[in-house]
Amino acid sequence: MSEAEQLWNWRQKIANLYYEIRSNPDPEAAWRIWCDTRKTLFRTHPLSPIEPADRQAFAGPVTFPYDPALRLTVRMAPAHPARMTVSTGADGEVSMRAFARTQGLQTKFGGELTLYWIEGYGGGVFLPFTDATSGKETYGGGRYLFDTIKGADLGNVRTDGTLLLDFNFSYFPSCAYSSRYVCPLSPSANALKSALRAGERHR
Repeated sequence: MSEAEQLWNWRQKIANLYYEIRSNPDPEAAWRIWCDTRKTLFRTHPLSPIEPADRQAFAGPVTFPYDPALRLTVRMAPAHPARMTVSTGADGEVSMRAFARTQGLQTKFGGELTLYWIEGYGGGVFLPFTDATSGKETYGGGRYLFDTIKGADLGNVRTDGTLLLDFNFSYFPSCAYSSRYVCPLSPSANALKSALRAGERHR
């Protein structure tokens, strides 16, 4: 396949994975599917962020054990209007605007999170964060929970203004694995003071 076809195939597989997650009534079973599918993709797909020479021996992304206590419902409030532009290397710049702020994480985690809308054709929701594990147990640039342009969409927006955040599905950006990638990192507004030991971690 051409590189464009490979990217198309990767995006389709990620979109199908998150559809399966959203459709599964058992959150922990859905999480196991997420772990297993990502392991296979990282080891076998041409667009894996793992360097080709290392893929065969790669055991897959490492995660903390599933923790149901880190599956939380929060309210969403309008965010202070702010825009930021980040460089993504050869892909140019990405412009994002804050559109919502969580309510309900402060007591447990020492902070709230801003959701960003990636501007441009189509757009998408982006939710990165750092916490007390960042740079120690997890990637220093933060982890992602939503990146709907790339298909990472847990689909938990509710009509009553609440949002379900399952931090067990937090994952590293591709630049955590390879210098071939330049990724938007988590802004300072999304720094949680507590340690969220869920989702992807270092070995």
